Amino acid sequence: MMKIEHIALWTKDLEAMKAFYTTYFGATSTQRYHNPKTGFSSYFLSFTDGARLELCCRPDIIEGKRDSFGFTHLAFSLGSKEAVDCFAYKLQDAGYPIQNGPRTTGDGYYEAVIFDPEGNQIELTV
Repeated sequence: MMKIEHIALWTKDLEAMKAFYTTYFGATSTQRYHNPKTGFSSYFLSFTDGARLELCCRPDIIEGKRDSFGFTHLAFSLGSKEAVDCFAYKLQDAGYPIQNGPRTTGDGYYEAVIFDPEGNQIELTV
């Protein structure tokens, strides 16, 4: 079974965005994840219906080295590492190269990353 696992947004002010969604939309937040090598930080926010939002921030984005904020990727949960691997290689064989993975990320996700036909990033996760 495939389902949307989470949607992610690039943010300028990670703490303000977390406060907004937890205060006004009743989301609960994970602890802040930080990768000191890349400067990437994020929070996963969970809503009562099970939907999840990942808020992402990186210094090069804040410093204006990126053109846009907002949508960063769409993640689909496939249920197992084997399903992630199988589907990622199926897409690769169909002409959508794997951009990253399959691998376990620093924040514990097992994922593979591809781009859809218009260049939107798709994460395939467990």
